[in-house]
Amino acid sequence: MIIPVRRFAATCALGTLGIALAACGAPGTPHTARPGHPASATSAAPSRPPTLAPGPSGLTPVFENGPRTPDKTVALTFDADMTADQGPRAAAGEHFDNPQLIATLRGFKVPATVFMTGRWADEYPQEAKDIGQDPLFEVANHSYSHYAFTGDCYGLPTVPEESMRSDVERAFTSIKKAGVKNVMPYFRFPGGCYDQRALRALSPLSVTPVQWDVVSGDAFATDVDAVARQVLEGVRPGSVVVMHCTRSAAPTTERALRTIVPELRKQGYRFVKVSELIGATTGGHR
Repeated sequence: MIIPVRRFAATCALGTLGIALAACGAPGTPHTARPGHPASATSAAPSRPPTLAPGPSGLTPVFENGPRTPDKTVALTFDADMTADQGPRAAAGEHFDNPQLIATLRGFKVPATVFMTGRWADEYPQEAKDIGQDPLFEVANHSYSHYAFTGDCYGLPTVPEESMRSDVERAFTSIKKAGVKNVMPYFRFPGGCYDQRALRALSPLSVTPVQWDVVSGDAFATDVDAVARQVLEGVRPGSVVVMHCTRSAAPTTERALRTIVPELRKQGYRFVKVSELIGATTGGHR
């Protein structure tokens, strides 16, 4: 019997675009859910990033947020989603990338973590390389196929249990092939869906699963102000915010950042990568 692990629900809609993206949700929703040494925005990626150690069960804990300390840090994360079978739509002109969003982060000098699918890296190898070679960013694994690792995950096709590990390994291969030299040992489940079976399947890879505690609601959103407000109302010290780097299915994200970033800085927040939050949690390298 599979016992679902508590997770943050993600409202992923196939909608007319047919893309499953993690969006709105709330901590503790009872439904199956979604991997550093502290580094500055200009420092090179560490050779041995901090990770969470396996617990007594042998399973690595799922990272959801950093320490709730007076040091007001927040990590913006962006899922570069593309399912394995969406090549024809990309060939027809649909944009699963968002270079303007990356340019805006650079303009604001905001470090960020991009959870990239292997299929996205295959489709946009130059953009993947460009992001991966910029010390402002770090790249982590979001699976190859963006298929779900549990059943009943917002309409996503499901990865068979025996293929879960190879799907993640294939993503690492594609991302590195695109030119990203230092892929972080972090993993985000497609759709935010996971259970103990999925965690057990990935245990040999020694990746730290990364969730979030703030949902931007940017997937399929048309109201820029609503996305910005949801983030600003949810952020606390140590928060991990989930957003998307997919133009066709998250068209408001870049514009929302223009409100989110200045306001959080005004409130005294410092933007960091996920690796810094994990490093602050573990006290350094594992």
